[in-house]
Amino acid sequence: MRGDANGGHGGEDGAARKKASVFGLFKAVAWSFFGVRRRADLESDIAQLNPVALIVVGVVCAAIFIGVLLVIVHFVVG
Repeated sequence: MRGDANGGHGGEDGAARKKASVFGLFKAVAWSFFGVRRRADLESDIAQLNPVALIVVGVVCAAIFIGVLLVIVHFVVG
């Protein structure tokens, strides 16, 4: 049997990651776009959020941001 560094079998880590909601993912991405984050919140995000889901939400938020900018430019110019 393989365990993690703390002697466990990874069950707690998987359960903690599943507790993160979609809202939590969007909140973490929004704060990262803003550029202000407390270390405690960052460590909490690292413990709870799934990195793959975080990347997907980040790409979606970036696409939405670019779309909003394009719509604003279209209305200002056109």
